Amino acid sequence: MSTTVHQAFRDTAARYGAQPFLCILEETAQAYGIGAGELGYAQAADAIETLRAAYAQAGYGHGHRAGLLLENRPAFFLHWFALNALGVSVVPINPDLRAAELEYLAGHSEIALAVALPERHGDLLAAAQRAGRELRVMGPDDAPPPAPFAAPLAGAEPGELTECALLYTSGTTGRPKGCILPNRYFLHAGGWYARIGGLAALRPGQERMLTPLPLVHMNAMAYSAMAMVLTGGCLIPLDRFHPRTWWDSVRESRATVLHYLGVMPAILMKAEPSARDLQPAIRFGFGAGVDRKLHQPFEERFGFPLLEAWAMTETGAGAVVIANKEPRHIGSSCFGSEEDDVQVRIVTDAGAEAQSGEPGELLVRHAGDDPRYGFFAGYLKDAEATDQAWEDGWFHTGDIVRREADGALRFVDRKKNVIRRSGENISAVEVESVLMQHPLVKAVAVAAVPDPVRGDEVLACVVPERLPATHADLAEAARSIVQWSLEQLAYYKAPGYVAFVDSLPLTTTNKIQRGEMKALAPTLPGTARCVDTCAMKKRPQAETGAAQRQESAP
Repeated sequence: MSTTVHQAFRDTAARYGAQPFLCILEETAQAYGIGAGELGYAQAADAIETLRAAYAQAGYGHGHRAGLLLENRPAFFLHWFALNALGVSVVPINPDLRAAELEYLAGHSEIALAVALPERHGDLLAAAQRAGRELRVMGPDDAPPPAPFAAPLAGAEPGELTECALLYTSGTTGRPKGCILPNRYFLHAGGWYARIGGLAALRPGQERMLTPLPLVHMNAMAYSAMAMVLTGGCLIPLDRFHPRTWWDSVRESRATVLHYLGVMPAILMKAEPSARDLQPAIRFGFGAGVDRKLHQPFEERFGFPLLEAWAMTETGAGAVVIANKEPRHIGSSCFGSEEDDVQVRIVTDAGAEAQSGEPGELLVRHAGDDPRYGFFAGYLKDAEATDQAWEDGWFHTGDIVRREADGALRFVDRKKNVIRRSGENISAVEVESVLMQHPLVKAVAVAAVPDPVRGDEVLACVVPERLPATHADLAEAARSIVQWSLEQLAYYKAPGYVAFVDSLPLTTTNKIQRGEMKALAPTLPGTARCVDTCAMKKRPQAETGAAQRQESAP
């Protein structure tokens, strides 16, 4: 049985060598400036072995970490598996990250190497310098430079519990947390998907899974990729979601399974009905967050089920739930009920077990002797946060759910102070810490406001050092603040609204009253002192494929 991701791929390549592992569509190829077509398992295995040998020759080994800023390109997988063979953990880097975020990541993760697109080398080197770290940088086709320091665990054989990847999540009380994900995490995720069955049954050697989701998130990296690796299927990664050409991509790719975010069905349903709407080749969609009112109309219009699931980066498939069996209770935010290998508690604010139909926080763990089986290994350099998350032996998810009489689980709300915009989790605290550095900002609080397409949008309540005198001055001040945040943070984290206020709702210890902010924020857009800055939030365009990216995901 495979104990590392690399071994799992190698075993599958030996069995399905002639089968396609990756399919790159023409649209994605043009966006990335690479060749279109399919990459077979045997061909990929040869490329991985060449890279493995080159990395080993350059001195990389067990205990090193390497950043991957490669978007959804085939190179991501080849470098990941080659590094994994040596016990090197990969740190996927979101290409939208900017100066402050890259500096934090470089310092906190202690990456020795970054395999990145050439146009981002300067950003990464500057970030590492500010963080006081020595960093080697290379392009995806370059020869590896010599390792800057010896492998910390040289001589030890990589195995199931070896760190495979470090994925960063939004921090609810501060900086993003680095989730340590061992090989077991990825193998269990792929194995869960391969065996879950029901409406989500995967046919070995036959599936073609299309995903527009980024490889810097666990859905694409753990579920999509590993499911295909462990079943000999073909993964079709898009550069991102293109609404206008989505169904063309589905047909061209000959996909049989789709992965989605809740925002996607909402956008697709806005298109004019077409005689080509029905998609008979698609067996099911796997995702979360579809609008309850659109769930059934979408399935009726396009002809395949959207299977809603629940999981977190921290839980992996150690505690995952999916509505893959009937009745799915379509239109009720139902995500199914747990299997026998997952244990669930729903706890009220008072600490009591919630009754049937009563909302409470979702607590989960794996059944059996190891309640953390399949979960993350912990937060990097934050044992306190890890212990807090696992208080009393249960993982506290921060999600509010309720269980109905028939056992079905329904999502209610998020307890954590996280803004969810187009599938990206945004920490209010992180955005606040950057905005506070702007000279016009005396105090600031960030919260979510509803957005009909993106789910949430970011609103910043700013107490200014001096209140702008006119509406034109307000608008100019707001643009200045947002431009500042766009230079420091990923574009989606910047405020879509800036509201100038006289004071913030604070506790007696001068902390922001998050509940008050949650209620206040939706009332501010459209008022005199609130400036709409959503138009400033545009994904930075790469030098290649700019035209294709212009209409991409929200």
